[in-house]
Amino acid sequence: MSSRVPQDSGQAAQRLWSVDEHLADVLAAIRPLEPIELQLLDAQGCVLVEDVTVPVALPPFDNSSMDGYAVRTADVQGASEEFPAVLTVIGDVAAGSGELPTVGPGQAARIMTGAPLPPGAEAVVPVEWTDGGSGGGAAAGMTPASAAPEGAGGEVRVHRAAEARAHVRARGSDVQAGDLALAAGTVLGPPQIALLAAIGRGTVRVRPRPRVVVLSTGSELVQPGESLAAGTIYDSNSFALAAAARDAGAISYRVGAVADDAETLRSTIEDQLIRADLLVTTGGVSVGAYDVVKEALSSVGSTDEGADGGRMDFRKLAMQPGKPQGFGTIGPDHTPLLALPGNPVSSYVSFELFVRPAIRALMGLADVSRPSVRAALKADKALGSPAGRRQFLRGTYDAESGTVSPVGGSGSHLIAALAHADSLMVVPEDVTSVEPGAELEVVLLG
Repeated sequence: MSSRVPQDSGQAAQRLWSVDEHLADVLAAIRPLEPIELQLLDAQGCVLVEDVTVPVALPPFDNSSMDGYAVRTADVQGASEEFPAVLTVIGDVAAGSGELPTVGPGQAARIMTGAPLPPGAEAVVPVEWTDGGSGGGAAAGMTPASAAPEGAGGEVRVHRAAEARAHVRARGSDVQAGDLALAAGTVLGPPQIALLAAIGRGTVRVRPRPRVVVLSTGSELVQPGESLAAGTIYDSNSFALAAAARDAGAISYRVGAVADDAETLRSTIEDQLIRADLLVTTGGVSVGAYDVVKEALSSVGSTDEGADGGRMDFRKLAMQPGKPQGFGTIGPDHTPLLALPGNPVSSYVSFELFVRPAIRALMGLADVSRPSVRAALKADKALGSPAGRRQFLRGTYDAESGTVSPVGGSGSHLIAALAHADSLMVVPEDVTSVEPGAELEVVLLG
């Protein structure tokens, strides 16, 4: 059972935005990147902007799927180990062969995997069904042509019959000329790039992978590998978010932690604009005296276009963790900037909810969010949740049983729990308690 409370109709001086309102506001400002023509390997991870059709059939000719002998079926009919068919070997057909020998009655040609089926031949018998031209028992393989050129001649004994087209890959059996190879909107992974290469495409028109610059703020932050002084902690946020941006499909750039100085931060952001399609900051968006992101970017203006062509808005969201958020555009190109809170879990959850969809929208994808499922809570006791807040708790999802189990507590600093989670359990705004067995929405992170 779940306890529900009425939505709070009273608002503070600054209203609380819902998660859905904030996401809609972010996505409304995102425009997919302009398409460009890229070499195949440079296009990995990018999204096609046009349908790709097949110019030539694949494979472009009938070819052998085995190493063996190209034969006429009539010549091997009834062949057995006791009464083998004895055929004259007229030559080799290797992959890439141009001029092909014609296989006549009583003849065979040694043929390699991928080689074109020669004229007159109707099937391929694997070399293991023959004596390999040795005059002995079943062959285990072919003698290399360089070591035994005489293997391309003489006689071969075939111990089994073969039906027509046996071990032959038909022309166009993969795709036919004019077929749709890949549809616009396809994300190009290794198999898709292989297909493009196989049909002769050297370049392809795509939306490029977005360039995402990640900055963390805080004078207390020290880079991993350095020594910690009193009152300092290691900067994990910039590493987590740069990795998450890469996982979402972006090219990510991580900038070392910026101290709590508004002018330094403003200057750093301006320097990074040249290589950013999207900027992400973490920390400095709450109400503290050293929340420098708000200080540095508030001069852009929260309601009117600033002198630099940007606009920033800092707001509170009805969610936990991740209540303080900032969003806007900065610089002459109106580059989107998402300012996330500094607590590690708050930062990561905010990335998944808002930054990842923004990256996917820049790529031109229609489906921008993580998949979600419904699952039953598996826990020893009820989970509490603050009224009026959509809570995101770390969990592990078991697809086989259809259950989800909490990992760690609700604290926004619990990085270890986050590292062992594969999902986020979503507790709606009007639910204050979730009993074991109750069904929840589960966002899958893997």
